Amino acid sequence: MGYELVRVAVMGRDRPTVQVMADRADGNLIAVEDCEAISHAVSAVLDVEDPIEGAWNLEVSSAGIDRPLTRVKDWNRFAGHIARAETDMPVDGRKRFSGTVIGADEDAARLRLDDGTEVSLPHERIRRARLVLTDALIAATANHTRTN
Repeated sequence: MGYELVRVAVMGRDRPTVQVMADRADGNLIAVEDCEAISHAVSAVLDVEDPIEGAWNLEVSSAGIDRPLTRVKDWNRFAGHIARAETDMPVDGRKRFSGTVIGADEDAARLRLDDGTEVSLPHERIRRARLVLTDALIAATANHTRTN
């Protein structure tokens, strides 16, 4: 359909919410009409496949500027920007990290911490990671969408 999935999450128990975050494959900003198209397509699949018992809600959105970092390409695209990450098991004796994104490969994402040290976070250990909203990130995102 011309979109890339950034994250899919199911949250809640009694009436779960299926959250879908997407980007346009062409790099342009996602619009309300894009979210509607994704919502109709995902809803149809969920209705037919019926993977969730009972009633559920569907929420479709863009990944936003302070987006989650879920894919290798996101870690590489936003190298140089500030991010926060949390792991499910300690890495180098801790679970929470904040620093400058260095990039990623298929095995791990890398951050330069405030003290100058670098940490490699295995993808399977990352519980959540997201960009921190900064003026530099806003400017870079505005420049990126203008050039596409």
